[in-house]
Amino acid sequence: MTARRTAASIGALSIAPLALTALSTAPAAAHGSMTDPVSRVSACYAEGPESPDSAACKAAVSASGVQAFYDWNAVNIANAAGNHKQLIPDGELCSAGNDKYEGLDLPRTDWPSSKLAAGQHTFRYKGTAPHKGSFELYITKDSYDPAKPLKWSDLEEKPFADVTDPKMENGDYVFNGTIPKKSGRHLVYSVWQRSDSPEAFYTCSDVAFGKDPAGSGAAPAPVASAPSEQDLADGEDKSSVEHNGHGDGDHKTRAEATAPAAEQPAADAPATEEPAANAPRANGATLPAAAPAADENLAETGGDSTTPYIAIGGAAVLAVGAAVMFGSVRRKAARR
Repeated sequence: MTARRTAASIGALSIAPLALTALSTAPAAAHGSMTDPVSRVSACYAEGPESPDSAACKAAVSASGVQAFYDWNAVNIANAAGNHKQLIPDGELCSAGNDKYEGLDLPRTDWPSSKLAAGQHTFRYKGTAPHKGSFELYITKDSYDPAKPLKWSDLEEKPFADVTDPKMENGDYVFNGTIPKKSGRHLVYSVWQRSDSPEAFYTCSDVAFGKDPAGSGAAPAPVASAPSEQDLADGEDKSSVEHNGHGDGDHKTRAEATAPAAEQPAADAPATEEPAANAPRANGATLPAAAPAADENLAETGGDSTTPYIAIGGAAVLAVGAAVMFGSVRRKAARR
C-alpha cells in the first residue's frame, strides 16, 4: 500500500466516526404554544407580525422585533429539567427569560384575552413537533394586577390542571381541567416539560372572567384569536425555528446570554474531571444525559431511544480501528 493510499484510508476512517456521531445524535426538538386559551405570542402571530392590530401586540413587536412572532412556537429553555422557578426571574415569566421574546413580558391591561368560566374546560396546545411530556397550568391569584410585571408569587401555588402525555387531535394536544372560580382579568401560565429531554416550553394566556370589576376603569381588552392552519402555513417560510435539533445559541436565556464566559484552561493543562450529565457549559450547551433504558422508545418524532447510543458505540469502534492502523503504518515506516 502506498503512503498516499494509506493516508487516504486513515483519513476516511478518522472522518467516519465523526460523521456517524453527528448524524445519529441530533435530538428531535419539540415546539408549540397554547391556543385555548390563546397565548400572547399566538395571538400576536395571528394578528400578523408585520402589522398587528392590537396596541399590546404592536408594543410587543416593537420591543421584540418581528422575527420573535414568526418563531411563535419556541418560547423555551433548552436545559430546564424542571427547574423553572430557579431559571426564570420574576418579571420574565412570559418570555422564559429569553431576550428574543421580551415584548411578551410587557405589563399591560389590554392584552388580547380569551373568555373563561369556572368549571370544566378543554384546553388545546398546538404541538408543531410532538413529544412525550407533562403540562402544568397555573392561574393567577385574586390579587393579580395585569398592570404590574408578572412574578412567580402572582400564581397560585399549585397547578389547576396537570396532565402527562395527553392525546393529540389535528396537531393539538387536547386535555381537560377544572378552572377555579375567578372574576375579572387573569393569566393562565403553562409549563410543558418534555420527558425525553430537559427542554421545557412556556406560555402566558390572558383571560377574562365575566365583566371587568366595577371601578377598574380599564377599557375592555380585544378578544384573542388563535392562528389558523392557513396562518401557520403562510408564516412557515419566515420562521427560523428548526425542528431537527438546536444549536448552542438558539435558545439562550437572558441570564445565559449575559453571564461571563468561563476561563478557558491552558492548552497544556491536565484534563479535569468530566462534569455531570446535563451540567451547563460556558457556551450554554450541555453534555448528553445518560442513555435511557434499552426498551424505552421516544415519542412520535423521536425514534428508538437506543439508536444514538448504538451509533456512538459503532463510531468508537471505527475510531479505535483508525488508531490501530495509524500505529501500524508508523511502525512499518520506522523499520524502513
